[in-house]
Amino acid sequence: MPRLGKETIKLPIWLRIVVIVGLATLATAAGLIAYRWYVRPVTLSIAVGSFDGDAPKIVSALASRLVVNNAPVRLKVVETSGLIESAATFSSGKADLAVVRGDVGDLSQAQAIVVLAQAVAVLVAPPGSAITDMAALKRTTVGVVAGETNQKLVDVLRRTYDLDRANVAFKSVALDQVRRALETKEIRAVLFVMPLSDKYLSLVRGLFPQNAKTAPVLIPIESAGAIAEKERAYESFDIPKGTLRGSPPVPEDDVTTLQTAFYLVGKKSLDNDMIAGFTQALATARRDLLAELPILAQFKAPDTDAGAYLPVHAGAAEFYNGSQVSFLDKWSNAIFLAPMALGALVTVVAAAWRFLRSGELKPTRPALDTLYALGQRIRHAGSASELLEIEDQIDNVLRAQRARADDDEQALDAATLNVAAHRLENLIHDRRAALAAAGSEAPQKAKS
Repeated sequence: MPRLGKETIKLPIWLRIVVIVGLATLATAAGLIAYRWYVRPVTLSIAVGSFDGDAPKIVSALASRLVVNNAPVRLKVVETSGLIESAATFSSGKADLAVVRGDVGDLSQAQAIVVLAQAVAVLVAPPGSAITDMAALKRTTVGVVAGETNQKLVDVLRRTYDLDRANVAFKSVALDQVRRALETKEIRAVLFVMPLSDKYLSLVRGLFPQNAKTAPVLIPIESAGAIAEKERAYESFDIPKGTLRGSPPVPEDDVTTLQTAFYLVGKKSLDNDMIAGFTQALATARRDLLAELPILAQFKAPDTDAGAYLPVHAGAAEFYNGSQVSFLDKWSNAIFLAPMALGALVTVVAAAWRFLRSGELKPTRPALDTLYALGQRIRHAGSASELLEIEDQIDNVLRAQRARADDDEQALDAATLNVAAHRLENLIHDRRAALAAAGSEAPQKAKS
C-alpha cells in the first residue's frame, strides 16, 4: 500500500535572506516613489503684465522664492503686454493663473486667491490750477495714463458726472509724455490708477514743479460711494492727508476717490488642496520679500463672503479660514478601508479561481468520508478480486489528495490520510485472511 508523502524543497538560508531583503527593498522603493509622486511640485502658468513692467518683476520674485522655499506649487511666468492681455489669456484658458485688475477684462471664470495690491484713482491738476472739483473740468482735456486699460473707469466718470455734456475730453497719454502735455496745455489734468506706494507717488511728484507755496491739486471724486454701489469692481477710498507731501501737507485733507484691486486669480477647476498649499506658500514668500518689495505690504486676503465681487477659490478659503485638511484626515477612511476591500477582493478571486478549476460549485465528497465508506465494503467483501478493486480506489483517493496538496488549502495533511489508509490496509489484510481460512475449510468438509 503506498504512503502519502510530500516532497519539500528547502531553500538555502542565504537565498531566503536575499529574497526577504529584495522584497523589503522593493516595498521601500515603491513607498518612496509613491511619496515623491504625492509631494511633487506642481507647475502652474501665470499671465502677468503692466504698463511699467513692474508686475512681472514682482511675480518673478515670488516665483523664485517659491523654489527656494520648496513650495508645493511652482510658477511659470507668461509675460503679457498689460492687464487686458493678461485677462484675455486667462479667460481663454491659456494660463492657469493671472494677475488682473478688478475692473479690466473678462473675469467671469476667475476666482480670487489673493489681493496683491490696491489701485487708487488719482486725478491731479498742476500747481495753481483752478480745477478743484469735477465740475471745474468743463471744456478741458484730461490725460489718462494707460488709457485703454482705464477705459471702464473713464466711462463710469463720464456717466456719473455727465462729462460729455460738459465737453470734457479724455486723451490717452504715455507716462513719459505727461509732463510735456501739461506744460503745453494739451491736457489740464491727468488721471492715474496706481498703488499708493513710494515708487508711484514719487513719479507723480516728479511731474510737477513744487515748492513750499505750490503743490499739485488732487481732484476728489465725491460720488465714489454711489459709484461703488453700482459698479462692484470699485470701492470708495480716501487718499490720506499728506500723501504727496508731509509738510505742509498735500493734500491738506483726505480726498475721496475710487479704488479697485489687483488680484491673483485662478481657475475653479484647480485642486483645492493644491491652491490651499499655494496660498500658504505665497504668504510665506511675501513675508520673505517684504523688505525688498515694500509694495507687498498691501498683500491681503480677498473678500471671502458668498456675495463677494470676485468669489474666492475654495482652496484659498480653506487657508484663510484655517480649515485646511491634513493628509491623514483626507485619506484616513481610504487607508482604513483599503485593506478590508483588498482582502474581500482576494477572497472573491480565490473562490472564482477554485470554481473555474474544479468546474463545480460544490466541493467533491471529502476524502476521509470516501475512505471510511470503503471500510464497510472491506468487511463485507466476498472475494479477493473485490478487495483488489477496493485497493485501487484507495490508491486513487490518495493520488488525488496528493495532487491537491500543493494548491488547495482544504486538502488533508499526509499524516491524517496515512493513518486512514493504514487502517484500511489492516482491514483488507484481515479480510483476506478470513476469506483464505473460509476457502481451506470448504474442501475438508467435502472429504468428511
